Amino acid sequence: MAIPLQYSSPKVQTAWSIGLIALVTGTCFVFSQFIDYRVVAFIYLLTLSILAVIADIIPVLIAATISALLWNLLFIEPRFSFRIGSIQDGILFSTYFLISFINAIFTYRIRKTEKQLRVKEEKAQILLLYNTIFSSLSHELKTPIATILGSADMLSETGSTLNEKQRKELVSQITQAAIRLNHQTENLLNMSRLESGNIRPKKDWCDIGELIYSITGKLQPFFQGRQLLIKLDKDLPFFKLDHFLVEQALYNLLYNACLYTPDNTMIKIEAWNMNEKYVSLQSSDVIKENNLLKVEVEDNGPGFPGEELEKVFDKFYRLKNIHAGGTGLGLSIAKGFIEANGGSIQLENIPHGCRFTILIPAEVSYLNKLKNE
Repeated sequence: MAIPLQYSSPKVQTAWSIGLIALVTGTCFVFSQFIDYRVVAFIYLLTLSILAVIADIIPVLIAATISALLWNLLFIEPRFSFRIGSIQDGILFSTYFLISFINAIFTYRIRKTEKQLRVKEEKAQILLLYNTIFSSLSHELKTPIATILGSADMLSETGSTLNEKQRKELVSQITQAAIRLNHQTENLLNMSRLESGNIRPKKDWCDIGELIYSITGKLQPFFQGRQLLIKLDKDLPFFKLDHFLVEQALYNLLYNACLYTPDNTMIKIEAWNMNEKYVSLQSSDVIKENNLLKVEVEDNGPGFPGEELEKVFDKFYRLKNIHAGGTGLGLSIAKGFIEANGGSIQLENIPHGCRFTILIPAEVSYLNKLKNE
């Protein structure tokens, strides 16, 4: 991939600058009988202005010097001589030389100032982001740790005087806090993986139904007070995809649904194969196709504010006026992991809540039909 001129070495910039001046000079010289030499000076100045925007000051000053000498040599009378025939042309030449240098120096200073302001703004944004992340993480990690320690101390000090129901409640609190703590840690590690850009999906045959039941089993403590509905296509095949990435994405979607919906909410997850054509088996061979896995996670909660729908997948973005916690990483990670599998994820508000739709093109296998027969 070609490197932009402003990021090239000074030698490369100088070579390009001289080459551009040579090209302009040759073109103007060919049409010199139709172009006044004063017009050539304006063309040179335009060329130098463009160079001043994309190159460092030294290559531009070199180009300015060469253009001035070539203009004198090839266009100012007497031509093909560095001698200037009139005082007016001498003043014009000196003015051109001065303007070209001033133009290069002032443009360079403006670029340098803009760069300093950009760096200053980026540092301010990074500092703000760091403070936001630190504040969020300190709360998100401190809360479950405090819950675990408090419940464990109570069990240790008053365990013998607690009844069975009280002990179960404390154990449930510890379990939920541990799951929440593990979830935040996993999200931080997963975001690091996404930021590194080194995610390479390890695709293998995956039973989506088994995957969904495994996730909902892990989140069972968070579904308390909510109705969970799982609907799976009865002829759902095996899909070839990265089991871990899809599991983490669905886990985050369901965890968010539990976190941001009130009690008595219905949470539904549905999965099916978009290709309705059935695939037959010949002897012991499995016929495979590229199909489309569709998974929907839906709830009848309050939904999302319309103006924030496009922002919810942004890293560290948290909904306004929401006090349920979270670091703003879950949906960003879900989107990154689904896209790493070659799929897409969309969010939409529906009349009774919101719906996440996941589409992943994947190779399928109906080997599970043989196992069921």
